Amino acid sequence: MSAPQLYVTFPGTAREALSFYAEIFGGELSLYTFEDFSRTDGPSDAIAHGVLSGVVSLSGSDAATGDKTVHMEGAMLSLLGAAEPAVLHEWFDKLADGGQIQDPLSPKPWGASDGQVVDRHGLHWLIGYEQVSTTDGQ
Repeated sequence: MSAPQLYVTFPGTAREALSFYAEIFGGELSLYTFEDFSRTDGPSDAIAHGVLSGVVSLSGSDAATGDKTVHMEGAMLSLLGAAEPAVLHEWFDKLADGGQIQDPLSPKPWGASDGQVVDRHGLHWLIGYEQVSTTDGQ
């Protein structure tokens, strides 16, 4: 079953951004240039299509002449419970490098831990998990 996938138009930084996400999340990264697709509406080495496939999947490209680029407002990429807590903390810290923490990844009054960060490429992430029970049912 397929699910919606985010496709981001970057301002000439698609190679850097998608490589950044591949370093954080792992997975397989495929990049195709405007030249590969015989496109003439941007620089030949610009990314016409890129795909990161893995535990976190993203797609994107560089903006062609006249295209608008990513500007996130009123939306977040949610990674709630997408991995073990230690992994989620690692991802959060790496996304925060060069970005801006909106809300630290920490325990919240409702019992879960979560936080928000806008990474250096402008994507807004919500990362968190439910607290692990320390009782054994007794």
